Amino acid sequence: MTNEQLQKMVEDISIKYFAKPFRHRAYFNSRLKTTGGRYHLNDHNIDINPKMDDGQTHEVLIGIIKHELCHYHLHLAGYSAKHNTKQFKQLLKAVGGSRYAPRTQTRTAQIKYIYRCERCGLEYHRRRRINLIKYVCGRCHGRLHLVNEIQQQGA
Repeated sequence: MTNEQLQKMVEDISIKYFAKPFRHRAYFNSRLKTTGGRYHLNDHNIDINPKMDDGQTHEVLIGIIKHELCHYHLHLAGYSAKHNTKQFKQLLKAVGGSRYAPRTQTRTAQIKYIYRCERCGLEYHRRRRINLIKYVCGRCHGRLHLVNEIQQQGA
């Protein structure tokens, strides 16, 4: 999906669910890592994380656009655009927007080392190596052993 298609989608969703036009810019921002989107209070533009678009149904993307449009329309109407306000929660529920962005797969792809306790069998997933002489299991204080080292491709 291009930025122009995203802009058109945001304008259509704004008219359909909020009955108000979206008069600013919406665009993809690939620098967003942990958030689905962002509404800028100063210029009223909306950034969307391109990883939130699944490509077929756009369900997640539409939920995030509705969420950001709730911030947009509340702020322009003179209300607080914060997540914890009553107006925001009511508007988000009324339009069916998503409260949280789903987790992307980048987090699980970064796990490189899997350690297991020899006494209780608890597994630890880590990005960095652990000094097995210095650290023990947090549950039973048993010794840890490296079970699996996952190789990363082109990270």
